[in-house]
Amino acid sequence: MASYSPAPTKEVPNGGTPSLKSEGSDESMKLKKEISLVNGVCLIVGNMIGSGIFVSPKGVLMHSASYGLSLVVWTVGGIFSVFGALCYAELGTTITKSGASYAYILEAFGGFLAFIRLWTSLLIIEPTSQAVISITFSNYMMQPLFPTCVAPYLANRLLAAACICLLTFVNCAYVKWGTRVQDFFTYAKVIALIAVIITGLVKIGQGHTQNFEGLFEGSSQDAGHIALALYSALFSYSGWDTLNFVTEEIKNPERNLPLAIAISMPIVTVIYILTNVAYYTILPINAILDSEAVAVTFADKVFGVMNWTIPLAVALSCFGGLNASILASSRLFFVGSREGHLPDYLCMIHVHRYTPIPALLFNGIMALVYLCVEDVFQLINYYSFSYWFFVGLSILGQLYLRWKQPDRHRPLKLSLFYPIIFCILTIFLVVVPLYSDTTNSLIGIGIALSGVPVYFLCCYTSASRRPLCLRRFIAASGRLIQKVCFSVLTEMDKTE
Repeated sequence: MASYSPAPTKEVPNGGTPSLKSEGSDESMKLKKEISLVNGVCLIVGNMIGSGIFVSPKGVLMHSASYGLSLVVWTVGGIFSVFGALCYAELGTTITKSGASYAYILEAFGGFLAFIRLWTSLLIIEPTSQAVISITFSNYMMQPLFPTCVAPYLANRLLAAACICLLTFVNCAYVKWGTRVQDFFTYAKVIALIAVIITGLVKIGQGHTQNFEGLFEGSSQDAGHIALALYSALFSYSGWDTLNFVTEEIKNPERNLPLAIAISMPIVTVIYILTNVAYYTILPINAILDSEAVAVTFADKVFGVMNWTIPLAVALSCFGGLNASILASSRLFFVGSREGHLPDYLCMIHVHRYTPIPALLFNGIMALVYLCVEDVFQLINYYSFSYWFFVGLSILGQLYLRWKQPDRHRPLKLSLFYPIIFCILTIFLVVVPLYSDTTNSLIGIGIALSGVPVYFLCCYTSASRRPLCLRRFIAASGRLIQKVCFSVLTEMDKTE
């Protein structure tokens, strides 16, 4: 994996394609700033609100054992997520690189830990989550066609694959296409949830409050169960770091990044709490715990002939969430390549469209590979430990940089209270899966550690000492990808 080198300004040696950048032109080969404030809000909200709030909010209720305590847990989870998002707002305006936690860990702690973060994302986190989202989308799209039985396995996976391919194409075409798709599907899922919320509030106004009598009666007294309830809530809130993956493409990031976070987080927190209130108004505890899809059970009781709208809303929610995930993860691989941790051709962009086509195709291929794994949902259990460990490490990096570089320009500077509290709670999030799901957590740690020899072979070792066959393969594939994708290496921003 060769180190980053800027795109040539006149011609590429060895018969490469001459640069399209004319002499004296201010145009440069780098990702363009095309993400507005509204696009940023839709990216965060669209990625945070996935299928979970529609399908399985019962995880919190199962462990808290009462409506009252579960609503408290949802509120605490929202506040904790706001803390993390605010910390990322400071990091994103201080370290103006795309890549979110990867870029922040790289800046604070160097290449080794950053590579392990990248390796776990590449190997398990991003492709697995995208495969699961696409399968959930396919399940709900095919439900009307197979109302009395399970849809054929092959048909389900083919539709999921088509969804991944379509969204990969959309994001390859233009950044604007991807953000417009995101905007539309975010509006659609929020409208669906508002319909659920209004229905619940109307029922409360009509006096349907019997489910809230003895609100905290039967609440779990076990600290372990409460911890698992909070863990389930925080998993549903994940996605608040989405915009930090595309920092370099945000218009006026010093203003729009923190503002988008400040707008998005209260919206999602309020929607989550009120949606659960609506569910609790209509459905008793046993009905929620027995339901495979709570929103569908809710719609069957109150929407009548319009109950088909909720499965459609779940599918739309998954489609929008998958689009946000593809947009964000492709930028992670793009930045990893630019920093020399992945082959150079992954940080190439199309010479006219300014989209990272090789990184997007790589991300799409990885997701399609994981679609071939029959029990892909099991793989999701492997990365909870790694995910929270690296999020916590990036916030710890914020504290380290405050100490190491106290005079560094920080457009947004938070009180140290926020990162300290977040780091303390992240320790809890790392310990919980080790206690509650030891085997899967250890497998996740093993997957992360498998990147150690890869780092020393492909990144730490100088290019001249790497296996000749590896160097030849990367060089040959790089030339082929550059020609097929009509792409060139990006230039670093002069301000970085």
